[in-house]
Amino acid sequence: MAETWLEHTCQIQVPESIDRVWELWVNLELLPQWMKWIRSVTMLDDNLSQWELDSRGFSFSWTSRTHTTIEHQRIEWESVSGLSNRGALRFYDRKEEGTIVRLTVAYGVPGWLASIMSSLFVGRVVESTIQADLERFKTYIAAHPRSIEVG
Repeated sequence: MAETWLEHTCQIQVPESIDRVWELWVNLELLPQWMKWIRSVTMLDDNLSQWELDSRGFSFSWTSRTHTTIEHQRIEWESVSGLSNRGALRFYDRKEEGTIVRLTVAYGVPGWLASIMSSLFVGRVVESTIQADLERFKTYIAAHPRSIEVG
């Protein structure tokens, strides 16, 4: 059966330098600190990572490959096994105003399920979860001084 891709994009402006924002996002193993639905991320090599998602009683796992990294601008990934997903993080330097982080996540579901998910407002739940994760990131970065060890 054909897969349908559902995509969601959210963003936040963080009153921190792009250097600081970048250093936290590129350390994937830190993501569960602010992404409520991500249980764990384990780096397998420089570009390959194992993910565990746990949300509302549903658990999924996948292996993801980061295929594009442009420092201080963009990170893109795609799953290579497990839950079908792909996405991108984009960073916009606003100098004194901080940094905008835009997260786009897409995931594949069977076509029949996509129409059910749309009618059940699942997309709004996913977007509100992603936005809440970005808000938690804003709180996390404010609460952790630059001296925190990352990488």
